[in-house]
Amino acid sequence: MGFLVNVIEGDKIQKIYSDTPIMGHEVLSFTNFGGRDPGLVMAWRVNRILRPMSWVVDDEADVEFVDTSTFEGAEIYRSTLTFLLAIACKRALDRDVSVKYSMSDSYYCEFQRESATEEQIARVKEEMEKMAASAFPIQLATLPLDKARRIFERQGDVDRARLIQCRGTDPVMLYRCAGAYGYFGVPLAYSTGVIKTFDLNCFAPGFLLRFPSITAPDTLPPLQVVPKLMDVFREYANWLDVLGLSTMYSLHERVARGKSLDLILISEAFHGEALSRIANRIIECPGVKLLCLAGPSSSGKTTTSKRLAIQLQVSGKNPITIELDDYYVDRDKTPLDENGGYDFEALEALDIELINEQINALLSGEEVQLPRYDFVTGTRKPGHRLRLNLDDILIIEGIHGLNDKLTADIPRESKYKVFISPLTGVNLDAHNRIGTTDTRLLRRLVRDYRRRGHGPEHTLLMWPSVVKGSHKHIFPYEEEADMLFNSSMVYEISVLKGYAEPLLRSVPEDSPAYGEASRLLSMLSFAPVIPSDDVPNLSILREFIGGGCFED
Repeated sequence: MGFLVNVIEGDKIQKIYSDTPIMGHEVLSFTNFGGRDPGLVMAWRVNRILRPMSWVVDDEADVEFVDTSTFEGAEIYRSTLTFLLAIACKRALDRDVSVKYSMSDSYYCEFQRESATEEQIARVKEEMEKMAASAFPIQLATLPLDKARRIFERQGDVDRARLIQCRGTDPVMLYRCAGAYGYFGVPLAYSTGVIKTFDLNCFAPGFLLRFPSITAPDTLPPLQVVPKLMDVFREYANWLDVLGLSTMYSLHERVARGKSLDLILISEAFHGEALSRIANRIIECPGVKLLCLAGPSSSGKTTTSKRLAIQLQVSGKNPITIELDDYYVDRDKTPLDENGGYDFEALEALDIELINEQINALLSGEEVQLPRYDFVTGTRKPGHRLRLNLDDILIIEGIHGLNDKLTADIPRESKYKVFISPLTGVNLDAHNRIGTTDTRLLRRLVRDYRRRGHGPEHTLLMWPSVVKGSHKHIFPYEEEADMLFNSSMVYEISVLKGYAEPLLRSVPEDSPAYGEASRLLSMLSFAPVIPSDDVPNLSILREFIGGGCFED
């Protein structure tokens, strides 16, 4: 008996009838939606679950094709490119490669146990280009757990073999290409032939693997390297060395040995030391009257501002903090994005005129009545009154804190700018990162449910707009910061897991957010559980899970 496949694109639906099981490539060839480049299609969503194009449908299903103009499609392209890089390094140099960090539409990578040379990078790039031109097939392989573990052990991927053993899922879905096996948290493209746009650039001691952005899927954006960011990465690498961590499996080992408290205390001590260093830099600039803190959503700005204020007090300063979130316009005046949803990331979502007026008044010694924003009702109410003393330092914190439009009349030498974001994390293995965007999403998922009355479905559906807004309105100001503060903690995914998993499991199967919830649950399944009991009440993590000493 035949069945119908309902192909959805926007508000259009095309019904395709099939007498036999059918794969994504075949369905795509039958569609007649105009304007779609088949070469940019990376996967398809089958009943809201992201699947590789080789996935077979044998019953009625609703499907959507995913190309590189979407977040999921872009992630699949990057993961496929990473797999190609790993294979090419082995074929050209017999070297293993590790993907370390994300930086400006690129991944910073290193060869294991040695620095990369220009000649080596050129050979790897040439091999990648040959493999892409040859369109090697990338095949899904569903294998028993014990066999998958042995395959990775034979390849030298010992940490990956141990990690999938810790996860315990049986069978395991792997991908095979040119005799090599890989595991990734998303489906991979069907062929190396989809990889048409990339580059490798030497960046000692490693190199940058560059890829297209979502907005321009067939071109490489200009390479922008923030030197301060590399300093953060090097510092974080030292942290991991001190903690004895390299990948998620090593985190499992520490937890299994009862060392969770050590991880928490050392991580928090690193944060304290970094905040002390920032405070000392500010003290060394006696003309500073305004401290501007900014970062993307869920980066921990509120807690950071209050902990930094304490550090400044220790140094003899009297800091006063105001939160830019309290200057949101009322909900009915909030600008809309291209999909008609509220764009809370846009600068215009804030009352810019009132911000400038009150900052100028405060720095002039006048008293003002601050606003207080109610996120549940979406309205602004009168807050407390405030006047600064002569030697006070005013701290403003919010996603737009570094944008000079908010402090247009304040001289640059009177301002000190700090950019806050979870810039790093513990990678799952050598080729799979837990993206810092996912870390922020998990933080926000938990916080919004607890403090803002938003269910997980609401947060998941609005998140793409939040990310787009961050790249448009916030990250461009990262380079203007005097210092960067890395708000990541090596243990936080393991603590967030206990809060986020029940929320993600509550997303109904017929929800458009179900596929994203499933992806995050799969990612969390690799992390060990660390109870929140030992998380200090001044930790940044408390801003999201609750129980912090800075909560109102």
